[in-house]
Amino acid sequence: MFEQLTERSPDAIAGYLARLISTGELAPGDRLPTVREAASALGVSPATVSQAWQALSRAGLITSRGRAGSFVSAERREWLPPRTLWLAGHGEPARLDLSRGAPDPLLLPSLTRALGRVSARAETTSYHEAPVLPELGRVLQERWPAASESLTVVDGAMDAVSRSLEAVVRFGDRVIVESPAFPPFFDLLETLGLERVPVGLDADGILPGDLQAALRLRPKALLVQSRAQNPTGASMTAERAEELARIITGSRDADDLIVIEDDHSGAISTSPDVSLGRWLPDRVLHVQSFSKSHGPDLRIAALGGPGHLVDRVARRRMLGPGWTSRMTQGILFELLTDGSSLDEVAEARRQYDSRQRSLREALAGFGVTLPRADGINLWLPVADERSALVQLAAAGIRVAPGAPFVAGDSARGADHVRVTAGMVAEEAPAVASALAAAALPTPSAAFPLLR
Repeated sequence: MFEQLTERSPDAIAGYLARLISTGELAPGDRLPTVREAASALGVSPATVSQAWQALSRAGLITSRGRAGSFVSAERREWLPPRTLWLAGHGEPARLDLSRGAPDPLLLPSLTRALGRVSARAETTSYHEAPVLPELGRVLQERWPAASESLTVVDGAMDAVSRSLEAVVRFGDRVIVESPAFPPFFDLLETLGLERVPVGLDADGILPGDLQAALRLRPKALLVQSRAQNPTGASMTAERAEELARIITGSRDADDLIVIEDDHSGAISTSPDVSLGRWLPDRVLHVQSFSKSHGPDLRIAALGGPGHLVDRVARRRMLGPGWTSRMTQGILFELLTDGSSLDEVAEARRQYDSRQRSLREALAGFGVTLPRADGINLWLPVADERSALVQLAAAGIRVAPGAPFVAGDSARGADHVRVTAGMVAEEAPAVASALAAAALPTPSAAFPLLR
């Protein structure tokens, strides 16, 4: 097992085994040598091997079963889709978990005032009332980035994206999707029997040339994250959006293309809310989620666009959940209109922006220059993904592997990790030092297309 290993430090041993796991030479469920067996084979102390085993465990690559020994981790929690399972993480708790892509709970607005003003009774008297509270609908329309013929409320951004796709595509259709992008999008497309057409992006959004090439395949939908793109943090500019809209309008192969925009970061983004709906009002379904800004457990998002498409989504939901709880809608209405809640969200937005800038500036001090990122995530190029995960785990830091964010079928070749910079409230220089040690010497200033 250790024939190719030349260095004998804990990091080198852990990195070597991580590569064996990554290439499949060590398969899920395989038993590792005991600490003493490995120490004897390598000619090092048991403490050295123990440190390597601990780093692999913190990275979630191996699992200890007590006296039975240590084993290569097998996939668990089968109720999770494949890429979501990959991101869920396991192993020993990390001192600093930057893998989740979730908001800082301490920066979410208090629900106390909103709960105090919502009716204590779930008083809907009919199964056939309008799915959106009128007062919430008016507030949402006021903040929408483009004219919208109709709005409805659904159970989070993924619910909105899923139902939008189901409304406009059929099994076997092609869908343009960014790469890298949010892994559950890929799971969703596979579940619906749709073919991915990946396009690259830079700090301003989807690359126009890539979109032109993708349209030649006559896709039925374009799925785009309009700002604070996950994982890159890129935000689409108005100039780029206008150029993309012009390409779509001028393409004979895009006559029936529908654009689905996911604005998942919403109120915590510092970038302007830009929508292709400004130029393509009849072809854009725009999603605004309130999970990052107001709390993931609210499970609420708004979907707006052409009336016939939004109504199609609302009509289908009547044969499932029916509507999003009007009590939850009432809580969101209070949060969007209460001055104190608005101030709390504004402070969260400022804090996330400050944390992003602090971490990027600290990384630049170690020679790692990254494009500007909005929202809570950073996309960090690394020399080797598996080794980086182990190396960072040894430093007490957990990050998300880059492979699930790639649109292609291979788990290899991503050579990135996603870092939830929004959770780095302090110690930015120390965190940057650990990240820089795992990063590429000269990372690209753009986001390459990863197939």
